[in-house]
Amino acid sequence: MTPAEKILWQELRGNKLGVHFRRQQVIAGFIVDFYCHKAALVIEVDGDVHDLQQEEDARREKVLREMGLRVVRLRNEEVVKNLSAVVGKIRKLVIVV
Repeated sequence: MTPAEKILWQELRGNKLGVHFRRQQVIAGFIVDFYCHKAALVIEVDGDVHDLQQEEDARREKVLREMGLRVVRLRNEEVVKNLSAVVGKIRKLVIVV
């Protein structure tokens, strides 16, 4: 995991948001950063490398969305610099379930 993923995992693990998240989950042959089955939610934490693979990311996201999953993309900087806002955003997404 990247440093930003490790930071976010500390907030997601152990059902801290009231739902179970898995990290590095394989779905349809893709490894997603975080996955909550109950909320049908995939969270991807993107670093600079994703700027170079936008087509691949779009293809992955399309497949996941066609499976009925919601995909949220966060930037590393967003997680590191504004963790409370990121956690609040995720909390709203899982409460809707």
